[in-house]
Amino acid sequence: MAKPPTVVVYGIPNCDTVKKARVWLDDHGVEFEFHDFKKAGVSAPLVEDWLKDVSLDALVNKRGTTWRGLDDAMKAAADTQAGAIALMIHKPSVIKRPVLVVNGRVKSLGFAADQYAALFAA
Repeated sequence: MAKPPTVVVYGIPNCDTVKKARVWLDDHGVEFEFHDFKKAGVSAPLVEDWLKDVSLDALVNKRGTTWRGLDDAMKAAADTQAGAIALMIHKPSVIKRPVLVVNGRVKSLGFAADQYAALFAA
């Protein structure tokens, strides 16, 4: 019998998109661990690992309220990988949520039911 995938959802609990993803996973019987950015934060090695699977532009949510609230200097610093990683560690709510990691690889940013259905199809 195949071992079930290791699934981790990264985000913040009060984010509507994260809530939708967690409900979808629960409703479809997918076991997962939830990593709360607000409580557990993020580390540079974790973000660097994610960047092996997704682009910096995809990972930094430049449409969210956190990004819009940043001053111009912080936004400019995020143009480099090192600056963006530092920003994500300092303000993890700037990360596109949820980050869905399956077996150590980023499989999805944000939530789309059809994408999750394809990922977890038996």
